[in-house]
Amino acid sequence: MPSFRTALALGTVLATACLGAVACAPADSTTTGSAGPAAVGDRDAWEGEGYPVTLDVCGVEQTFTEAPERVVVMNGASVAEVSTLLDLGLEDRIVANAQSYGRSEVEGRAEAIDGLPTGDVRRNELHDFPRESMLDLAPDLVLSTTGFGFRSENGFATREELAEAGANTYVPRTGCDERAAVKDPPTIEDSYALLRDLGAVFDVRDRAEQRIEASERHIRKTARAVREAGGKQGGSAADTPDVLVIFANMSMGANQYSSVAARGIWNDVLAKAGGRNAFADASATMFADLSPEQLAAKPVDAVVVVAWQPGDDADAYARELLDTFPQWPAARDDRYTVLSDSLYLGPSNHLAVERVAALLHPEAVR
Repeated sequence: MPSFRTALALGTVLATACLGAVACAPADSTTTGSAGPAAVGDRDAWEGEGYPVTLDVCGVEQTFTEAPERVVVMNGASVAEVSTLLDLGLEDRIVANAQSYGRSEVEGRAEAIDGLPTGDVRRNELHDFPRESMLDLAPDLVLSTTGFGFRSENGFATREELAEAGANTYVPRTGCDERAAVKDPPTIEDSYALLRDLGAVFDVRDRAEQRIEASERHIRKTARAVREAGGKQGGSAADTPDVLVIFANMSMGANQYSSVAARGIWNDVLAKAGGRNAFADASATMFADLSPEQLAAKPVDAVVVVAWQPGDDADAYARELLDTFPQWPAARDDRYTVLSDSLYLGPSNHLAVERVAALLHPEAVR
């Protein structure tokens, strides 16, 4: 079972991953700044060609005069960054990767991540690269899920130290201000922004846009099918299925059900799949720590179990949950599915949208 920090970060990501990860460090741990899609330099970088490329990364301007060749990917309990690099065909640029995830909706991705170089250097207790190990790797680009990975008090090399050593740094815009990210959770558009940013940095903009267009096309097709089926059946907002998203075999609080997903990118995924998070307002943070009574009080129509370890028997976990709450419509209909990395920040959110839509609207999505 992951640690408390690791478990939190799994949402941003998310991820959260973390995976799309955002809530893995204290609220004041990151450098805040302008990092929205319209930040100075960003859109010019996306739509331009060649170099130099200048990005506003959490309020710090980063200029690239050529494609990075020695990339280090920090852990952050995320696979958003490494998955995006793989999706863009940039695995040969990675000299050390600390991200890993035992499962994926993308065939072969988990194995591909496991096969990446690790730098053969000492890691710390967070399974990440401490300052000296990082500098020994001589990177020209370091990716971190949040600013947590550049805090000197955590034993990491700072962005300033890395700049002096000749390395640029990058944090996805969702990781710039964790408080803002929880208040205004990431969406699938943030996954696309990550693709566009790295597409510009490595001058593979066309490849990034192709990936984004394919994802958007899949999601539009799914949403259209759900919408048309709802119209034929007289569906309304009141008929929107309520979904429980819960992380399997993970404890992050005092109650038995402390890994209930509340505020995160998964809510956008559910909405595009024709559903809604039954517990989106159950917490002001990414996860809700709920009692059995609180869960029982909700008419849950479907369950999404998030599993991240290869050995997790997520189906058994789901069935036990449904047996515990037989009053749920989800239990009556045996309606659940298992997801892993596609529910977080990263290049594969369209797969989660399709899977959830097929669960909630089987008459429309097959």
